[in-house]
Amino acid sequence: MKLNGQVTDSLDFYQGHDPHELIRTYGSPLYVYNERIFRKNCQDLKQMCPYPNFEVNYSIKANSNLTLLRIALEEGLHADATSPGEIAVLEAAGYSANKIFFIPNNVSAEEMQYAVERDILVSIESLSQLETYGRVNPGGRVALRFNPGVGSGHHKNVVTGGKNTKFGINEEYIPEAKKIIAAHGLQVAGINQHIGSAILDVNIFMASVERVLEIARNFEGLEFIDLGGGFGIPYKKQQGEEPLDLKALGQALAQFMEKFSQAYRGDGKQLTFMVEPGRYIPAESGILLGTVYATKNNGNEKYIGTDLGFAVLMRPVLYDAYHEIEIYCNGDSTASRNSETVHIVGNICETGDYIAKERLLPGIQEGDVLGVLDAGAYGYSMASQYNHRLRPAEILIRENGNVQLIRRRDTIEDLLQNMIL
Repeated sequence: MKLNGQVTDSLDFYQGHDPHELIRTYGSPLYVYNERIFRKNCQDLKQMCPYPNFEVNYSIKANSNLTLLRIALEEGLHADATSPGEIAVLEAAGYSANKIFFIPNNVSAEEMQYAVERDILVSIESLSQLETYGRVNPGGRVALRFNPGVGSGHHKNVVTGGKNTKFGINEEYIPEAKKIIAAHGLQVAGINQHIGSAILDVNIFMASVERVLEIARNFEGLEFIDLGGGFGIPYKKQQGEEPLDLKALGQALAQFMEKFSQAYRGDGKQLTFMVEPGRYIPAESGILLGTVYATKNNGNEKYIGTDLGFAVLMRPVLYDAYHEIEIYCNGDSTASRNSETVHIVGNICETGDYIAKERLLPGIQEGDVLGVLDAGAYGYSMASQYNHRLRPAEILIRENGNVQLIRRRDTIEDLLQNMIL
């Protein structure tokens, strides 16, 4: 029996598969992805903007499973990477150099060289890093990341534009940037920005677009402008939270793109515009399953003890993020299922190890399986082996309903393999 299950029912997320059976087969906890939903999100982004030279770069830090990356590639998405490791994963998934954009932050000359040797375009976001890049790749192509002075996000830790951020070159440093570019003979191929994460307000995003287009006017011969990503999803679906209006955003963007491109180029050729969404693509396609092993009362507080510790899902602890919970009952018993306010906690030896605080939910019992919704982004990619916990398996429910293992569960041997006695 399923409680609070309207979201997965409406999506036919499990396509006939029983969460309890999935746990028995692949272990608990378990990340479950739905291919149909993942592909649809890719397609929605590809089709969001009617401007002809519009590209979507998947920001793979959200979820970099090889199978999912290959699906994104099949759907026509390019990708951005933030480290040599992400570049290597993209190459393993089949991405060619011209489909990878390297957007690092505070990296060594060796990391820059890693991308340059592969003919991958690098974005630079500080004057000192621009000096380093000029020494690494004199005369080469480069992109510049600017801070448009606008920031937004669901938590202060994910706001990447505005006054209080480490990201991007401020507009007042454009003259200094041009001096460095000239000194090393660099060619500025494009500029980019990113203002934050989980944005649901079209107006905020468009304000940043206006600013970055003004910055772009300071550079000649640009091939592209990357407007960033951060597109949000509604994490409170059960409460009626509305999704981002992608169509309205795409229409608004197309008008800006057409107008700017005509004025900037003057030769009838269209400038390429890109966006770099991460969360929007995998978030709703993934659910984290875990098992209830204990219930207890401490004074007036009731705790539901699970294996869903923050080594498995970091977002609630790191960002105070909200994820809705579905309950898959152990058997058909409906006894003691009256709603109550509970804390859902994990198995990590930290007081802050919460998945949900003060949540009003139908009664939860030992042996139940919980489904943490919208866990496909920044779930497994931020998982750790803290407390020497084993990272979970990942499975994919294919469009035809078959289940495929796309990452095996950690073993004890995995915990020990890099240690030297």
